[in-house]
Amino acid sequence: MIDLRSDTVTLPTEAMRKAMMEAEVGDDGRVGPGGTGEDPTMNRLESMAAKILGKERGLFMASGTMGNLVALMTHCRRGEHVALGENAHIYRNEKGPFMEDIAGLIAVTVSDPNGAMDLGLLGKAVKSNPVRLICVENTHNFSGGSVNGTEYLKKVQELAREHSVPVHMDGARLFNAAIALGIEARALADCVDTVMFCLSKGLSAPVGSLLVGPKDFILNARERRKLLGGQMRQAGVLAAAGIEALKNMVDRLAEDHRKAKVLAKALSGIEGLSILGSVQSNMVKLDVSGLNLTAKEFQTEMAKRSIKVHPVSSAEVRLVAHKDVTEENCLLAAKLIGQFCEERLSSKSSK
Repeated sequence: MIDLRSDTVTLPTEAMRKAMMEAEVGDDGRVGPGGTGEDPTMNRLESMAAKILGKERGLFMASGTMGNLVALMTHCRRGEHVALGENAHIYRNEKGPFMEDIAGLIAVTVSDPNGAMDLGLLGKAVKSNPVRLICVENTHNFSGGSVNGTEYLKKVQELAREHSVPVHMDGARLFNAAIALGIEARALADCVDTVMFCLSKGLSAPVGSLLVGPKDFILNARERRKLLGGQMRQAGVLAAAGIEALKNMVDRLAEDHRKAKVLAKALSGIEGLSILGSVQSNMVKLDVSGLNLTAKEFQTEMAKRSIKVHPVSSAEVRLVAHKDVTEENCLLAAKLIGQFCEERLSSKSSK
């Protein structure tokens, strides 16, 4: 089976498994006067994440969804407004911040073609609504892994500062963005006040995300994490894998980007398929409507051919390159997809 659904399917490396087995642990839920827990390995990971991104403190989260929810609940109070893209993952997929029975925040959505909010419309949104927070996303999931660079992010930051509004980044794949741009992740983090990034996607750790930001913000975030059931005990076994991920898995993300481009090139020109946008990181987004199939029907057909893909809309599917698929896997998947499309279109024309 060639699994191209997501980079969340990556398995931990042997080095991660060894680090987990040997991790020094303590009770991360027992917080001392300095505001950190008693698990030494977790404290190392949180400090390491903060240092890499140039922030004061870090806080481990069970998932990226929890990290973003805690961040928004820390920045805002119930009933306050958050400006973000209409296709933001926080808004379209996670949803918790804007559900009345969870955080109860009010979304002010802005058009975000190719994953970047229209700055003119964002400015109008902030001026015409009592916006308490602006959210950006990097890389942008629903735009097929598009990358937002520092030029755009600094303009968002400048606009936010004009209105005394902080900026939070959903950086689930922040290190993919940095690798794609050829810069340090800190350069992107410098453009925002707080950042959430995932360890369990392309970085291949089994569990976890980090929220980083100012010391006082993280102290408050820790309390909200506890309210959401995210406080852990001997969590160093998870932190150990995260440390290994940050040490050894960031630079290799370039391989995933290369494999995604190989896959896209092999799929280009296949009748019935359209590649949406350019491949900027590790994702390829396809429109399958030319096959007269829905995305879910295409997914079913691919599964019959031992290929797993992920529908992102009624007519679009996403293919994601990661460490556990090879270039040969990508080329074979493209070949099988091409054969299916040819068979599908020839059977339609013969009717």
